[in-house]
Amino acid sequence: MKRKIIFLSLSLIFLNTWIAKADEPIRFSASAPSTVVLDKPFQLVYTVNASAKDLRVPEFTNFDVLAGPFESHSSSYQISNGRSTSSVSVSYTYTLQAQKTGTFTISSASISVDNKKVTSNGVSIKVLPADATVPSKSQGSRSGNQAANGQTSISNDNLFIRTIVSKTNVYEQEAIIVTYKLYTLVDVVGCNPKKVIDFNGFMKQDIELPPTKQLSLENFNGRNYSTAELYKVLLYPQHAGTIQIDKWNFDAIVRVQNKTAVRSIFDDFFDSYTNVSKMITAPAVKITVNALPMGKPSSFTGTVGHFTMNSTITTQKVKANDAVTLKIDIAGNGNMKIIKNPTIKFPNGFELYDPKVNNNFKTNATGISGTKSIEYLFIPRHSGNFEIPSSEFTYFDVQDRSYKTLRTPVYKLEVLKGEGVEAPIVAGNYVDKEDVKQLGKDIRYIQTDNIVLSKEDEPVFGSLLSWLLYLIPLLISILLFVFFRKKVKENSDVILLKNKKANKLAQKRLKLAQKFLKEENKDRFYEEILKATWTYLSDKLSIPVSSLTKENVQSELASHNVDSTVINQFIEILNTCEFARFAPNSGQQEMGNLYSDTIKAISVLEGFYKK
Repeated sequence: MKRKIIFLSLSLIFLNTWIAKADEPIRFSASAPSTVVLDKPFQLVYTVNASAKDLRVPEFTNFDVLAGPFESHSSSYQISNGRSTSSVSVSYTYTLQAQKTGTFTISSASISVDNKKVTSNGVSIKVLPADATVPSKSQGSRSGNQAANGQTSISNDNLFIRTIVSKTNVYEQEAIIVTYKLYTLVDVVGCNPKKVIDFNGFMKQDIELPPTKQLSLENFNGRNYSTAELYKVLLYPQHAGTIQIDKWNFDAIVRVQNKTAVRSIFDDFFDSYTNVSKMITAPAVKITVNALPMGKPSSFTGTVGHFTMNSTITTQKVKANDAVTLKIDIAGNGNMKIIKNPTIKFPNGFELYDPKVNNNFKTNATGISGTKSIEYLFIPRHSGNFEIPSSEFTYFDVQDRSYKTLRTPVYKLEVLKGEGVEAPIVAGNYVDKEDVKQLGKDIRYIQTDNIVLSKEDEPVFGSLLSWLLYLIPLLISILLFVFFRKKVKENSDVILLKNKKANKLAQKRLKLAQKFLKEENKDRFYEEILKATWTYLSDKLSIPVSSLTKENVQSELASHNVDSTVINQFIEILNTCEFARFAPNSGQQEMGNLYSDTIKAISVLEGFYKK
């Protein structure tokens, strides 16, 4: 009996696994860097999620095959809620090197899975030229030594920001794209603007960028830089003339390696790093704005771009007192936010309502595009044949450099007699969206019954209640004044404010570290723990992060009479995070212990400062 049960269980597990595997689609994909440098090797990887054979790759034109294919297998099996799943992944890796610069496409490959041919995607690779000049190793070493001595020696050739403008000669209300792009040859930890600048003379619309900056290679002035877009904005010039976009200061944090005297083999093996602050200035740019040509049509309201206009009506045959909707759609690309509703002269005797407007706009690298829909609801109150005249919309086309007028067709409306009494024809009959409300009657009948008279109440003014109504708000105002005055004084003390908020900021970073702990993302976990600890100590000790070292942390904490056990615990946390990359065997338990030690150390130090 037991053998039958075991056999049945294994059969069910096999059946579930086979069904789950049958439901999973076959995926065969190719991946490679989108940008590479000439004469530098890179990897092209083909991955399939099933056991496969007979890989056939295309001819790698314009690329040399240095090695490969190297085949690797991985598989997993798990049971969840009584359902078993298994996955298989097979990768084939080629090491390639480009022969010349340009943009090249590697076509799709094919592979056989269960005697069925499966094809992959193709990949496009841009090859940049090699660096014209490469700094020597000794120069880089000198830069590191200077950074270790507290001096910022990062040249403007190694780190700068460009102000890239799509056009510098435009018409009024013509869109331009301004991009602030970072170029770097060093390890940039962060780069943020000093303050937001005012784009005077422009109407602006921010273009949303990914929250996580992805670095990409770009060849500029003969050198290959890692680049990232910091800020992108869409601008519409509001008047003619020369308008300047002011320069913009950014604060970059650069991570440089410390080169210190070697005291032991461990000092030579483990490196330490320092964050150095450097201010970068994005240059100013002048935009020449041309006035729009003469001869503007009367229906022109300032719209610039390229547009189309369509209109529809729900019916052209209706009974009196029934509603009809006329809809106008204006679609295109340009300064759509200033488009005004087209004016329609409806016949007399039509009851009109406020138009319903729906804006479906999106902002992208080409400007603001989308559709503006306007719905006019009206009710004919009188039977007869009527005509709704054409409506006009005029814009300036920047491509043809001319004014263009779009018109809706003339709609003929036949209104039949409806139920009830028809309203007389009244010119300019207009009703807003508010419902008509009945007011109280203004004529009352004369009272003939017995009248009961009552004594008139004494006035409230001068009584105790009236004085309380004056005094209570006054007392509340005084208390609020004292409270906000205290808050302003506290907020003016930047050091005190940072000290108070240090614990909250550390808790936020520790929550992010806890997330990476659950995901078993070792590198990001140790990075967040390190950032949380350094930032907390910087705020508590009122020392900038760029000037913070383990030595001055020990001395500052000791000067505040902090227990040596707490000081040693902080130093141990910093050492563990910095050496974590050289400890590949650290597991979930060690990471969890470090997380708990960090929370405990911060809590103990917080308790000490509150005493």
